[in-house]
Order: sequence, then structure tokens, then C-alpha cells
Amino acid sequence: MIKWAIALGEFDISYHPKLAENGQAVADFIAEFTYPIDISPIPEAAASSPLETRKGCGAGLVLTTPDKVAMDYALRFKFKASNNEAEYEALLARLCLAKHLGVKQINIFSDSQLVVNQVTNNFDAKDNSMAAYLAQTQLLLQHFHYQITQVPRAANSHADALARLASAVEDKIGRKIHVELLATPNTMVTEVCNLQQGDSWITPIYKFLVHGTLPNDKVQAKQIRYKSTRYLIINDQLYKRGFNLPYLRCLTLAEAEIFLREIHEGVCGDHAGSRSIAHKAFRQGYYWPTLLQDAIRISRSCDKCQRYATIHHFPPEPLTLMISPWPFAQWGLDLIGPMPAGKGKVRYAIVAIDYFT
Repeated sequence: MIKWAIALGEFDISYHPKLAENGQAVADFIAEFTYPIDISPIPEAAASSPLETRKGCGAGLVLTTPDKVAMDYALRFKFKASNNEAEYEALLARLCLAKHLGVKQINIFSDSQLVVNQVTNNFDAKDNSMAAYLAQTQLLLQHFHYQITQVPRAANSHADALARLASAVEDKIGRKIHVELLATPNTMVTEVCNLQQGDSWITPIYKFLVHGTLPNDKVQAKQIRYKSTRYLIINDQLYKRGFNLPYLRCLTLAEAEIFLREIHEGVCGDHAGSRSIAHKAFRQGYYWPTLLQDAIRISRSCDKCQRYATIHHFPPEPLTLMISPWPFAQWGLDLIGPMPAGKGKVRYAIVAIDYFT
């Protein structure tokens, strides 16, 4: 193609590739992913469409914004999942994606009668697997004002096509739709909040911002109320506001210790000084109250820094020039006054200074 472009360039002829039509793209897609072997009947589903082929299970979902912008998302499972489990996996993926985008209100449409009625407490989850999925779903739904509705399967052909894509397409084939690979079910991953690992400097501020809880001590309550104006909660994480900085994620002291040591002596650590470590922590978007003190402590307690660091011989302050070679070689005289009258009514004084001393 490059040779032809060079050869035709002298004749003012340019090459413009023809864009694929929608119909031709669909035909190419069907021709490329049609297998000459028999495939077992594929069950259909909608917003969480589960499909199982000889290459694995898949599910698709569509997230539509109020201004009608649709985001397509496909899931491919590396584990065996039933239709109901795939429906729940797609629902959990939708909720996690909406939570990450900061959505507060969501309308959920699913073609699964079981999932919709279990979420609305019309059906009981008697199976252990369904009970685990329902508990995980209810945990995520606490972050939204939601409404879940059952729709016919024919109304979810878009999600069904995404499920076919997830179950049939290999990872190495280029595409514009993101396909996530799930190695384990979402019920095996519990959402752990670092704030629950123990009380830290974050805990009272977090409790006040989320629940409005203050300590019994009036002095501490006043301090927490004053400090909380500089912080905010984003996705269950505490962030610090800054005048000329982006939001800084707050770390506990245990997390900060690991983070600073990783900067100082980790894989990419250069055993820098305390001020450099502190500035790197700020640039990475993290904060805790004793950042500078901890950076100084880690820098001074590093064995390699104490053994091999370059010793600075610069004086603590700029040197003073000596303009006199020896004592009393050069003098400076000045007359000051008038001053209050002294003995003998003198009102002026002569000041003499030796330049060497």
C-alpha cells in the first residue's frame, strides 16, 4: 500500500480507504465466528444475558445514561455458571460500574424473573449460591436509590448480542467493546473497607461525615467538626481537600508505612531524602497528618542510606567574607546622635568597630 501511495503521489492521486457499512460488518462478524460443528442450544436472556458455548460462559449488560448514551460491557467467565448465576454476575457488574461512575439513582431492567423477585423480596433464596449472590447484591444496592423491573427477553437483544460476543470472541481479536474476564464468582470476593481494620486518625472524621457521630468529649467533638470541613467521602474512601492540589486519598498509619518504604527502597526506590519522599507521596495523591515526620524517620533509619549516602560538607549558612587580614588592621568609625543629654550635657557618641573581629 505504501509503494502504491508513493508511485501515485506524483500524479496527485491520494488513497482513501472505504469505511465498512453496518450490514457488511455484521456479515463479516457472522462469517468469522460461525463454527462448522454443532453447538448446543443457547439459552437467551436480556440485560444479564447468559450464554454457554464450547469456549465458555458469557454475559452482557448495557448501561444507559439519562441523555441516552449507552455503554456496552461484556463478561466472560472462566468458571461454570448457571443461567441464574450469570444473571446475578451481570447485575453485580452493572452495580459496580455504576458505583465507580458515582451514580446515585439507577433503574435496573432484567429479564430474569428469579433475580428480580429475589431482589424485591418476593422470592426466597433457598439455594446457598443464590443466597450468597443476593447478599452481595443487597450490599451494593445500599449505595443507590434504585428500581428494578422485569422486562421481556425480546426487549434485551442488545445485551444478548454482547453475551454472544463475550462467550465466542477470543481475547486477541481487536474490538471496541470491553470484555472482562472473571476468574472466580463475585460471591467469593468480599468488599473489605480499610476503615474497619481498627481505629485510626481517619475513623472519627469518617464517622462524622457518614453518620454524624461525634466523640463524647466536647473538645474532641469541636476539633473533629472543624477538621471535617477539609475532607470529603468518595466511594467510601476519605479524601482531603486542597487549595491548589487535587483530592488526596487519606491513608492509615499502617498503610502509610508500607507506602513510604515502597517509595524509599522499593523496586523503583532511589533512597531519596525526606523532603523528596514527602513530595512524591503528595504527587501520587496520598495524605496523612504525619507525612513529613514519617518521611524523616524512614530516611534516617535506613541502613543503606547511613552507610553509603554522600556526606554533604556544605556549611549550615553562607560563609562571611574576611576583608581585614588581622585584628585592628582596619577600623570603622561613625558618629551617632543627637541622643538624650548625658553627663556633661554630651549628646553624641563615636562608635569604632574592628573589621576583623
